[in-house]
Amino acid sequence: GSSHFGSRLRHTLLCRPGHQRSSTPARAMGAVKTFMLKKHLAKKLNQNRPLPQWFRMKTGTKIRYNKFRRHWRRGKIGL
Repeated sequence: GSSHFGSRLRHTLLCRPGHQRSSTPARAMGAVKTFMLKKHLAKKLNQNRPLPQWFRMKTGTKIRYNKFRRHWRRGKIGL
């Protein structure tokens, strides 16, 4: 049940070295960016959106959602 998940989470937080929850992120993005990096980030921002509703209602499509959606904290781009 939910108590098992809580104990797993607690175990993960307590036993993994260097995995402390803090208010400051481990790798913060600097304010100074090159144009190519900014362009890359803008592309990733545009890709991270749901499918349009008209595309869902289109005849013959089996795609219902964007399976490549990325959460800003969980899924990292890998720069």
